[in-house]
Amino acid sequence: MSTNLKQRDYHKYDWTWNEIVFEGIKAAMVVILLAYFFYRSVWAVLPLSIVGILFFRDECKKKLAKCREELGIQFRECILSVVTSMKAGYAVENAFVESRKDMKLLYGEDSLIYEELEGIRRGLVVNITLEEMLFSLGERSDNEHILQFAQVFAIAKRGGGNLSEIMQSTVNLIGQRIDAKREIQTVLSGRKMEQNVMKGMPFAILLYIGISYPGYFDDLYHNPQGIVIMTVCLVIYLAAYALGDHILLKIAKKME
Repeated sequence: MSTNLKQRDYHKYDWTWNEIVFEGIKAAMVVILLAYFFYRSVWAVLPLSIVGILFFRDECKKKLAKCREELGIQFRECILSVVTSMKAGYAVENAFVESRKDMKLLYGEDSLIYEELEGIRRGLVVNITLEEMLFSLGERSDNEHILQFAQVFAIAKRGGGNLSEIMQSTVNLIGQRIDAKREIQTVLSGRKMEQNVMKGMPFAILLYIGISYPGYFDDLYHNPQGIVIMTVCLVIYLAAYALGDHILLKIAKKME
């Protein structure tokens, strides 16, 4: 679809300055933490800044995933509003435009779904079909539920039949999948908490021993042998960190 309409790209996170500063501080704290516990050296901050960059990118991916998830939930509510308007006699295009009012009340004018509905309204004004815009939203958001709805909607509109009933049935199925995914996330939340505790445990142990027995780790710092040993420990820790996240991700995908 080729238009001059400004549309959000959900493959790139739209950062605010506050978010950039906050996540930048978090990444810097991670780098400083690693530099202190593994090397006790300011100079270690420079090479470890790579870890900070990777941490920042990982946070960006998480925010994008959360953004797409929120859009999917909001989209479901939007379609329910559209179906209600259609049953009241509105044409499907007008029902989408009217649903902005409900979405404004539910999520506010700054919400993702309100922004998309406003884009649909502007697209309809310049004679872009609703099917095209729904497909565009599904592709831009990389949300399988929205893309599936767009496909079903296009087929149902071309084939005729009771469009509102087809849409209602489709959104009910989408709702069931979203609810199932929420239940999976609830089940995994305990595992994630345990993983976060394990991630922080090595630092807690080092801090405790360092306070209880001052100078206990002095031989591991500021000498070639100690640097090699601590670098190996750091690599093992980072590998375990990445592996833990990977395992949880695979478990979540298998449960879906």
